Parts: sequence; structure tokens; C-alpha cells
Amino acid sequence: MKNTYLLGYFPLISIILFSLSFAMYGEMQALTLLTNMGLLDGMLEFFSETGIKLSLLIVLFLVCFMVFAALKLISDTVIELALLFFSKDSEGNDLKNIRLGASIYFVGGAVSLLSVNSLIGIGAIFLGTTVISFVYLVYKISPSLTTAGLIGFIFFHTFVWSTWILVIAYCSIKLYNSIIASLPL
Repeated sequence: MKNTYLLGYFPLISIILFSLSFAMYGEMQALTLLTNMGLLDGMLEFFSETGIKLSLLIVLFLVCFMVFAALKLISDTVIELALLFFSKDSEGNDLKNIRLGASIYFVGGAVSLLSVNSLIGIGAIFLGTTVISFVYLVYKISPSLTTAGLIGFIFFHTFVWSTWILVIAYCSIKLYNSIIASLPL
């Protein structure tokens, strides 16, 4: 059975798996923080421990899900924009060729569930999956790119994602500094 829509649900499942991994880690850290602050005992008077854990997991899962869904949307837009600029393919065959790349994230999401006790492990699995997926993307679309187009495609992706990361890091540092400066010391 060869159907182009067979792998259409893999991105959603991948987002769910990675979100669940990060949410489970976040839940464990939040429970540790609440216990250390002495807030968990007070919360247990109103909710059961299972209810607190489930509520934390759902909230953190939704936050992670929204972040990964936004990253997927940005990624798809950047890929299609780069193909518009650099690819010789005008029929959209490159997009069909790269659909199997969603299975890379699916496997990475499944593996990340094995590493829920380590943020570094989950992050490394996500970054490794992203690098493998990018290499697969470049390999699959390289026949429809000239050498200059391939260099432009790789540079375009590197530039866009580097810019996003630097802007987020800059804004985070700026926000942190403004919060620290506003504390009455």
C-alpha cells in the first residue's frame, strides 16, 4: 500500500511524544520545587497527590505542545520558503520526497520518553533528531538544487534559526536583567 498521506500523522505524534517527555521532566522538577518550598503539603489539603501531578503534567504538556507546534509551523514555512528561493522544482515533488523525514522525529520522540529523568538527555535527543532530519532533508532535495542553491539553502536555514535563537536569548537576558534590577535590594 503506497499512499502519500500515510505518514501525515507522524508530525502530530512526534510533537505529542516530545511534549510529553519535557512535561514529565518538568512535572518532576515542579514537584521537587513545591516540596522544598513547603507548598506541597498545603496543596495536598485541597487536592490529592495524583490530582496535583496530573494537573501539572497537563499544563506543562500543553505549554510544550504549543511551543513545538509553533516550531513545526515555523520550520515548514522556512523549508518551503527556502525551496521557493533555491529549488528548481516547481511541481512540489521535493515536498513529497521529504515527508519520510517525519519518521525521524517520530523515532526521536519515542526515544526521548526513555530519558525523562534528564533534561540534557531529552535536549540532546531533540537536537540530534533535528540534525539528522536536516541532513536527510538536504540529501533528499539536493538533486533539485544547483551547488549554489544547495549552499544558499543551507545558509538560509542556518541564518533563520540562528537569528531566532539569538533574538530569544537576547530577549531572555534583557528580561532577566530587568527583573533583577527591579528587585529591592
